[in-house]
Amino acid sequence: MTASCVRSAVAAGCLGLLLASGCTEAPQSGPVKPAVATSASEAGGMNALVAAAKREGALNTIALPRDWANYGGLIDGFEEKYGIKVAVADPEASSQDEIDAIKKGGKRADAPDVIDVGDTFARTAARQRLLAPYRVAAYDSIPASQRDGEARWSNNYGGYISIGCDATRVNPCPQTFADLLDPRYKGKVSLDGDPTRSNTAFAGVYAAALANGGSFDDIQPGLDFFAELKERGNFNPAESTSTAVQTGRTPISIDWDYINLDYADQFRDKGVDWRVSIPFDGSFAQYYALAVNRNAPHPAAARLWLEYLFSVAGQNLRLGGYARPVLMEAMREDGTLDEASAARLPTVEGEPQFPTDAQLEKARLTVDREWAKTMAG
Repeated sequence: MTASCVRSAVAAGCLGLLLASGCTEAPQSGPVKPAVATSASEAGGMNALVAAAKREGALNTIALPRDWANYGGLIDGFEEKYGIKVAVADPEASSQDEIDAIKKGGKRADAPDVIDVGDTFARTAARQRLLAPYRVAAYDSIPASQRDGEARWSNNYGGYISIGCDATRVNPCPQTFADLLDPRYKGKVSLDGDPTRSNTAFAGVYAAALANGGSFDDIQPGLDFFAELKERGNFNPAESTSTAVQTGRTPISIDWDYINLDYADQFRDKGVDWRVSIPFDGSFAQYYALAVNRNAPHPAAARLWLEYLFSVAGQNLRLGGYARPVLMEAMREDGTLDEASAARLPTVEGEPQFPTDAQLEKARLTVDREWAKTMAG
């Protein structure tokens, strides 16, 4: 049967035409170009995808600090395994910066191939048609609540909001959001960026809301908390980057547990006694999503990068950086989870709960509208 025969019949919209024309076989199709492949199989299989990615020889990324969820180990592992050079633009960029970079990059050779953003930002990017659908081999093992139904993004790793504290400069260290209002912490409490652009900071506001009578449906108490924190003089507007933490510029940081725990390891031999607490009064968990730029200049390498980060090796490397891999339970069941690394994770009571898409969207709009006014008072 010819492809033209099928096209004629489909155009006619008539099964009878198919039978009358003698079309009895399904059309044969070969591999598609990586730029339009929605899975490795569509690209001709994993070996073909690897070969195509090696021919490209490069991967453009953005906002991937080496000390964030073990991106140092992941980048090194990917480069060693495939011989593909990974370039990282603007390591300290925010989720919104990543989306802006895709828009500005267009089809340029230096545009980001892939992004790693908070899932609220991934939803925004998908709505704006910036992302290419792609199902990694492990797609069906990702919990349905942690992936886009059209495979435009999939969550890869996550954690809990925590309070990090330099015990060499602060005594005692706070352990709850309520503690942060104590006058002894004047000028010491920071977020990791602006919550209208940084998913980490946005999550910090959400956690503060839960700690102060709010809910997934009501993030306003979180905004009110930071307004009070500022009024009392405790809020420190400096962004709590690794440099700011090491130098003591941000002695108390509201950040993901895997970031604060990594700081504790990273700076232990540099005179920084960094303590980490997951506040029981505002327990908030969230995942970060990976996605391919629909105009990725290295489309095969972009898709291979996702396959690597969702592989057993990639997920265990996440765990080595204190981040909770999205496939953790599936890997525990099939015996591929690094149990020693899993045992190092802080204990959290109860099962994590996640806001719905509608709740996230409502909270995001509220923070975008109110944050500047909240901090201007």
